[in-house]
Amino acid sequence: MARAFAKVILFGEHAVVHGRHAIAAALDRGATAEARVVEGVSRLAMQPWGRVTLADEDDDVARAFSSVLEAVGGAAPVDVAVDVVVPGGAGLGCSAAIAVAIARAVADARGISLTDDGAAACANAWERVFHGNPSGVDVAVAAHGGVIKFQRGGEARPVVPGGVMELAVVYTGEPSSTKTMVESVARQLARRPQVVERTFDGIDTLALKGARAIEAGRWYEVGQLMDLNHALLSSLLVSTEKLEEVCRLAREAGAMGAKLTGGGGGGCAIALAPGKTEAVLAAWRAAGYEGFAAHIGSPIR
Repeated sequence: MARAFAKVILFGEHAVVHGRHAIAAALDRGATAEARVVEGVSRLAMQPWGRVTLADEDDDVARAFSSVLEAVGGAAPVDVAVDVVVPGGAGLGCSAAIAVAIARAVADARGISLTDDGAAACANAWERVFHGNPSGVDVAVAAHGGVIKFQRGGEARPVVPGGVMELAVVYTGEPSSTKTMVESVARQLARRPQVVERTFDGIDTLALKGARAIEAGRWYEVGQLMDLNHALLSSLLVSTEKLEEVCRLAREAGAMGAKLTGGGGGGCAIALAPGKTEAVLAAWRAAGYEGFAAHIGSPIR
């Protein structure tokens, strides 16, 4: 069985699409896939949604599936079954985890050796169908696991936390389209290039400082940087009323910092809350939101 990780972005959303750094961390959940060689047409079964897609159909899932099959290499038709345990369209890298798991399972079934970087490269073929201009950070962390520093066009670099980061993750219930939000920010960049480029530079600085603070285990500093990153993302108009509410609730419950994670426009938020994770989750539940705890830096493989 092939496995891939869902993720949270700790720092760097949207700026990473335009060449700046992002810091992303794997969750202890994501997607699994199994594949076997068959006769006829390759088939993809998405178990959580009860969807079955043939590779020669004319829709985005079929095109993405076919793109991964071609990127992996080999010609043998395969039957692939995928299971996912994170919500789609929520900023947790569900799509990338699915793509990496598929790539690994297909490679195993076809007898092809695939490195982590190779799995990420194959998965990017899937991501381009759904997200248009993906930065690559989602597939990088889905394939590598752990915490990484990522810059578009470069190698993923490990970030080793100086302890376990206690996060709370919440889903606002608002589906989010990364492609739509990336396009929205791109339009702002075209209209106000100097302002938006400065915002990207500010986010980049926060990401680099955040990586150093994570490695040193300076959680109070990490929390402050997360708040600043969220403010800059809000200035790019990718936050929502619900994202603002869950971040506020987390801070009021004792979190050191909170921010949206992923493309925004809905989806999820994260809160850094050492010793306060349950209090944050309880505050969210009381307001009608569901979340879960995540321990970043503890073994997940």
